[in-house]
Amino acid sequence: MLTDLTWHDASGERHTEQSIFAAGLAMIGAARRLILADQFLYNPWRGAASGDFLPLCRAFTDALIAQRRRHPELRAILITDPVNTAYGAEWPAHFEQLRGAGVEIVLTPLKALADSNPAWSWLWRGVLRHLALDDHGRLPHPFDTGEVRLGTYLRLLHFKANHRKTLITDVEGRWTGLISSSNPHDASCWHHNLALRFDGPAVADLVATENAVLAVAGHEPVVLPALSAPGSRPDGDAPLRVAVLTEAAIRDRVLVELGALGPGDTAALAMFYLSHRAIIRALIAAHRRGAAVRILLDANHDAFGRRKDGVPNRQVAWELHRSGMPVRWINTHGEQAHGKWLLLRRCDGSGVLVSGSGNFTRRNLDGFNLETDLLVTGPGDQPVFGAVGGLFERLWTNAGGVVFSLPYGAFAEPWPLKYLRYRFMERSGWSTF
Repeated sequence: MLTDLTWHDASGERHTEQSIFAAGLAMIGAARRLILADQFLYNPWRGAASGDFLPLCRAFTDALIAQRRRHPELRAILITDPVNTAYGAEWPAHFEQLRGAGVEIVLTPLKALADSNPAWSWLWRGVLRHLALDDHGRLPHPFDTGEVRLGTYLRLLHFKANHRKTLITDVEGRWTGLISSSNPHDASCWHHNLALRFDGPAVADLVATENAVLAVAGHEPVVLPALSAPGSRPDGDAPLRVAVLTEAAIRDRVLVELGALGPGDTAALAMFYLSHRAIIRALIAAHRRGAAVRILLDANHDAFGRRKDGVPNRQVAWELHRSGMPVRWINTHGEQAHGKWLLLRRCDGSGVLVSGSGNFTRRNLDGFNLETDLLVTGPGDQPVFGAVGGLFERLWTNAGGVVFSLPYGAFAEPWPLKYLRYRFMERSGWSTF
């Protein structure tokens, strides 16, 4: 388990604990055969935010280029989302540098994804795309300074994304995978995130999910050569089992696990966006069956220097609070509580962890965005469950006198009209969550 955590003390000074990005750079620096990265936000844009940011985009780029130069036989592939080109408005300088170093860059063909905002997508296909509007207008850049043409906004409103954050390399004779909620994006550098690093047969499964994207893009797939793994245990003897889940498979497994909770079981959920109706119903049902369910949420009020209005989390929190479920908010100061993870501890001694890129929303879990999570199961006394559980307790209880989280009342919004707005946005697809 790897985490990024930010908090502010009473004087307003920022403190951080960060391990995810360093782990990813170390994986790149160890690679000799293959680097396969799928990264959603990979750019230096800062939006309307001000202040100091870590140059994550530059560091990730430099690491890829340096490793290619040290090992010219190494194959390096970057899969990413067209958002990083402002949907075709620009070709970033760091992409050009990567390509010059021999890194294969694959832009995800978003038109192959299902329509998460069908009203707009049908209008686009039926009328707007025939009007040659792309090069008209001079509009503010939606993600940075400067201007873009109308085409950027016309494509943005499809609300489609390859939202994955994965990395695969060979590390000391083992194929190793990293599934994360963090992005190599400068303005995201202070976000709260969680990542899981693993090796073993599941890495081949992770490669298969990325090969599916490469196939849709018409790109040559990755063939994972066999590597020796000295000292590794036979898979059947491992106390932990991991499985790679994508898109709707994340939803389905979460619903199965929540549906099995009962008296004596516990659930700890930390989520950037929580709005999926089936999962909300499953959480409430588990609570009513006697499971101890606690929810930590981002208050949805900051986005790269712009103020958000709390949808959907504040409306969902109202629903959960009315059911009697305890809810708290991560105490952010401009950054986001961007982690997405669910930890279950059962009275039979077993543990379940689901973590990765997938928010618990319709767009993320119903087969619209591309998402990747890791499922970990095994004895509840395994260190990974203890580490994630310890992180949750630290945030929930404000351990050490640090105000990591705030009570439900700090951002309570018991407003029926705004709740109906959330329900409409979730159902229709007219939303960014």
